[in-house]
Order: sequence, then C-alpha cells, then structure tokens
Amino acid sequence: MKGKNVVITGATKGIGRAVVDELAACGHSLYICARTKHDVDNLVDELGKKYPDQSFYGDQVDISDKSQIKDFATGVKSVWEKVDVLVNNAGIFLPGTILGEEDDMLEKQLNTNLISAYALTRHLGPLMVQQGYGDIINMCSVAGIKAYVNGGSYCISKFAMRGMSMVLREELKETGVRVTTILPGATWSESWSGIELPPERLMPASSIAGAVKMAIDLDRSAVLEEIILRPQLGDL
Repeated sequence: MKGKNVVITGATKGIGRAVVDELAACGHSLYICARTKHDVDNLVDELGKKYPDQSFYGDQVDISDKSQIKDFATGVKSVWEKVDVLVNNAGIFLPGTILGEEDDMLEKQLNTNLISAYALTRHLGPLMVQQGYGDIINMCSVAGIKAYVNGGSYCISKFAMRGMSMVLREELKETGVRVTTILPGATWSESWSGIELPPERLMPASSIAGAVKMAIDLDRSAVLEEIILRPQLGDL
C-alpha cells in the first residue's frame, strides 16, 4: 500500500510517533495532530525534509475538545478529498481507583480516550464509506480486556473504546471500510520514564507501529479485527 493519506492523532510521542515513523517510511502522506504546537511543527518540518516527495500536515489539537476535533477534521478535508487510514491513537493514562480518584477523572479519560475517537471517526468515516474503502485503527489497550487495581477510569475508558470498535466493525462490514482494534500491553514511552526495568520487560513502540502497518497492508478481502500485543514476559 503506497502513497495513501493517513490521519494520526497523538502523533508526536510514544506509540503515535512510532506509527508516524513507520508509515512515513512506507511512502504515505500524513496529517497529524498533538496537544503541543512546538512538537507538531517540528515533526512536520522533520518529515518534510526527510521525505520531500510526500505531503505532511499538522495541527495543534486538544483532542478532548470536540470543537477542536471538528476544526481538525475540517483542516484534513480542506487538503485531501479522500482519507485512506485513520489512526485514533491519542490517549491519556491517569491511575486511580473508582472509589478514590478525583471526581472528574472519568470524564477526563473518556473525553480523551473514547469520545475523541468517536467524534473524529464520525467526521472522517463518511469519506471512507463514500470511497468504498479505508482503514480505521483504534488504539486501545490490554486494559480494555483485563481489569486491574488502580486502573479505575482508565480501564473503563478502554473497555468502552474496544466496545465502540466492535460496534463500528459490525456497522461498516458491507462498506469496504475495515476497523482494527489494537490492544498493546506495557510499551516504552514517556509515561515509563524513571522506571528502572530491563529494556526487554516492556515492548518498544515500534512493535505497535509494525502491527498498524500489518493491519493496513493486509489484502482487502481480510481484516485484522483485534491485535493483542504483550511483552514476552507478560503484563506488569
């Protein structure tokens, strides 16, 4: 699959950045967003210099704000008539217990981890349906299939994200649009900075990016509905 138009949220760090690097290297054009303008601008500039024959765009977006999501989608549609791949990657992890966490913890994590993907999919999904093809990749977590203590609202948001993906898959079966849910376990990112663990105890973000590539490169007669990735040594 060459030269496709790919939208990626939460694109400047961690898994999102690894997906950007993987798909840009494959020859795709990218429209990215993240919360920090400086990071977005630097990444777009870096990609443009490295891959001058491809197109790269980026916006500063607080993905928890539905009005900003709408503006972001409008920006995408202003430069592209079609979107081949949407990677709903942006997310936030705030630990806590249901009885002990802050009163607004559930809303914060639902807005970022679920409602952002729901809203952006509603804005860009119709383009894919009109085209008769496309890939929607929803970055979930093993926390969406296995509850754990101190997961609190985060687990709730990821269970809901997986549920949304499953419903969307059923709704879009006949349209040619594929829906893939990726459920990574512990993966090296800034959220693990300062943790003293051997490198092999967590997965590199590039492994998750490789799963995204595999899903969108698959022959269109098949779909990877769910991909579960865990460190070889298991969950932490």
